[in-house]
Amino acid sequence: MRVHVVSDVHGSTAALARASDGADVLICLGDLVLFLDYDDVSQGIFAELFGAENTRRFVELRTAGRYDEARRWTAGLWDEVVARERRDRYAILEDKVRAQYAELFAAMPTPAYLTYGNVDVPRLWGDYLRAGHTVLDGEVTEIGGLRVGFVGGGLVSPMRTPYELDEESFAAKVAAVGEVDVLCAHIPPALPELTYDVVARRHEVGSKAILDHVRATQPRLVLFGHIHQPLVRRARVGRTECVNVGHFRGGKTPFALRW
Repeated sequence: MRVHVVSDVHGSTAALARASDGADVLICLGDLVLFLDYDDVSQGIFAELFGAENTRRFVELRTAGRYDEARRWTAGLWDEVVARERRDRYAILEDKVRAQYAELFAAMPTPAYLTYGNVDVPRLWGDYLRAGHTVLDGEVTEIGGLRVGFVGGGLVSPMRTPYELDEESFAAKVAAVGEVDVLCAHIPPALPELTYDVVARRHEVGSKAILDHVRATQPRLVLFGHIHQPLVRRARVGRTECVNVGHFRGGKTPFALRW
């Protein structure tokens, strides 16, 4: 069986439509929504709402780790939009997210197995899934004769993205998966070389629960995304190979493997 894996799609609808070309099945590890594009400040929901120059400033603040200052500054921007549209900010934001999901799920190939990324909004997915789309989170399925477990979302971070969980809740999902041949997650195990982003120049949040689970159960593979420009894309933990499948928005190419 040939399997294609993508993560961090971030609004790349046209590339997503081609992601399973030549494959028997697609696995998507989440982050479908494009809220903020660090490389192109004219793209994403933030830019649609506030413009490219404000997006550039927001990116500068977050890149510098000045998250509280960024939130205080954007509160003023939101006040202007809310006054203009006469709607709650969360209603405005949800409409933008829904518009992206409508396009992305229409383009999503089938069959596809999906889990959530940290910037996704799980409660909205059910409105856009099509036949052949299977969503799993803290669950296991069989793909091509192998047991494949899925753990979606991220851990609490300064970014305050929509689908972040505390350590205990996240660890419970990892434990629920049990022993598998392949573990698919949005975030990596908490190894420094896998969590360091060389462009942002900081460590992102990785999962100690995943790392402990890998050490204890030794699956063949752990597949993940989340870190867009990792220091290394692969690392071994015992006999387990841990692989960052790549930033799909950046590369437009799925990670391909056979099993």
